[in-house]
Amino acid sequence: MSEIKKIKNLKEFSTSADRFEGANLLCPGCAHSIIVREILNATNDDLILSSSTGCLEVCTAVYPYTSWDASWIHIGFENSSTAIAGAEAMHKALKAKGRLKQDRDPKFVAFGGDGASYDIGFQWISGCFERGHDMMYVVLDNEVYANTGGQRSSSTPIGSSATTSPAGRVSYGEKMNKKDMLSIMAAHGSPYVAQVAPNKWKNMIKAVQQGLNIEGPTFINAMSACTTEWKFDPADTVAISDLATDSLVFPLYEIIDGKELNITYRPKNIVPVEEYLAAQGRFKHLFKDQYKYLIKEWQERVDSNWEYLQRREEARV
Repeated sequence: MSEIKKIKNLKEFSTSADRFEGANLLCPGCAHSIIVREILNATNDDLILSSSTGCLEVCTAVYPYTSWDASWIHIGFENSSTAIAGAEAMHKALKAKGRLKQDRDPKFVAFGGDGASYDIGFQWISGCFERGHDMMYVVLDNEVYANTGGQRSSSTPIGSSATTSPAGRVSYGEKMNKKDMLSIMAAHGSPYVAQVAPNKWKNMIKAVQQGLNIEGPTFINAMSACTTEWKFDPADTVAISDLATDSLVFPLYEIIDGKELNITYRPKNIVPVEEYLAAQGRFKHLFKDQYKYLIKEWQERVDSNWEYLQRREEARV
């Protein structure tokens, strides 16, 4: 079992010793650094970490410098999951041979963006979960290939303008609905999956701690607002994140053992989806007369999903 870090308040948490240093080249306002700091500070355990190629990796390990004050490896775009699974398997084997003397086992955590997770690396993640490695996989979900030019991924929401799904006179942008990655990973029989957001930091810490304290492969999908590709002011990262969670566009919930669903955050005042869309340049075209119908469809889809999550929670199946 992990040693749970007792967190009293935000000030204490934000000034605690970092294993992810502030010196990096991530964009001002990037939520990646907020999420990674929150996750690494959630436990007192030793950590073995890996990162897929992506914004996080290229901006935190510019040779000969690094932002990581922990054991960390960069691996290919697609397989941070198998790199960390390999480290976990090696540790297990060496421990069984009596060659490791630690009092507590380290925790194994892999990071990947939505492109490296929803798309390119999905089969590798699936294999790790099928084999039952004792690890956590974290998606930094900014809903686009932000590191390579802003191309759409299968996490990109419908109506969003991306470089490979641009909006214009004959197109409203991305045509597909966002992939439901959390349900997919729950269907793998994972003992714990959760959807989190950095603006609800206590909620995130609780989910991460729960995931780290469960044996087996666990999965965290973390919304990571991208000031560059979502097109909002870098100072508004937390405000945009609040709109995402309070509009229920990005609901926060967990699924235990692939079945039991618990909603972990219920907004006191649910805001219209329109407010969330209006705050981002990637959706500005939806407010033209020819595409306004999509805003109504967005709201209906979000409402339907929220009703579904509540039914699942009540039924406990």
